[in-house]
Amino acid sequence: MRCLKNFLFIAAGSIVLLSCNDDTPKHEDNLSKGTIDISADESYRPIIEEQKKVFDSSYPDAHINIHYKPEAECFQDYFDNKARIILVTRDLTKAEKDLCAQKKIFPSSEALASDAVAVIVNNQSKDTVLDMDALTGIITGVYKQKYTVVFDNQLSSTVRYITDSVLQGGKLGSNVFAAKGNKEVIDYVSKNPEAIGFVGMSYVYANEDTSRAGTFINTVKVVAMQNAKDHQFYKPYQAYIALKSYPLTRKLFYINAESYHGLGTGFANFLGSHRGQLVFLHAHFFPLKEQITIREADINQ
Repeated sequence: MRCLKNFLFIAAGSIVLLSCNDDTPKHEDNLSKGTIDISADESYRPIIEEQKKVFDSSYPDAHINIHYKPEAECFQDYFDNKARIILVTRDLTKAEKDLCAQKKIFPSSEALASDAVAVIVNNQSKDTVLDMDALTGIITGVYKQKYTVVFDNQLSSTVRYITDSVLQGGKLGSNVFAAKGNKEVIDYVSKNPEAIGFVGMSYVYANEDTSRAGTFINTVKVVAMQNAKDHQFYKPYQAYIALKSYPLTRKLFYINAESYHGLGTGFANFLGSHRGQLVFLHAHFFPLKEQITIREADINQ
């Protein structure tokens, strides 16, 4: 009997020692509970706010603090460990993946939806349709008509996209200026007949006015851009984004740094889920994680 007691004592002591030596990190959050900070591209603020409302209603114990910033600052937050997840318009480059390896960050990423960069002009402007050559001329300052070109921020994804995709790495003209955000770009263009602006597509839809939902705002004109293949002109409507008929399309990515099933992963999963994809769909984005069928239809006048 005494030997049995000694054995039980030794076994119990071993369990205590094993539990004390457990180096498994303890996390205060999971897929649906906790508090975290994330960074998101400011040009996506309207759609991300809609996503957050739906997510919050489903997971009341989850608290996601979203910091809206220019894209370059979102990436900086990611590498400085200030944001576990970022929502941006591109994936990591090879150099950035190498940096992640050095910092022992194990990223996961995925494209969630497609949207577009909208080109806007004053309501008095006659340039309501443009081809890519004309757009390039305006941005570089050599177009026949002088424009003041306005972007949201010099570090924004929109500036990077236009520089990379339209100018092919070329330089912006001396007529290019930066405002303090997408709303400020729209406000400036609405008051200046010789201005042209570039904003995230979310900002040009009249979503706050239910009587005009699905149409563009009326304080500025949204320019129709020419497709180089069929030479037709398209505005950033959902179907034209899906088919890439509108030439200035891009994608929204999440880039996650979590190595466990934390709240950042939970939010990323939600954005890619059926409910999250429906939010994108209703906001005129083209969801990339849902199977969407596009059909041609004849409209009888």
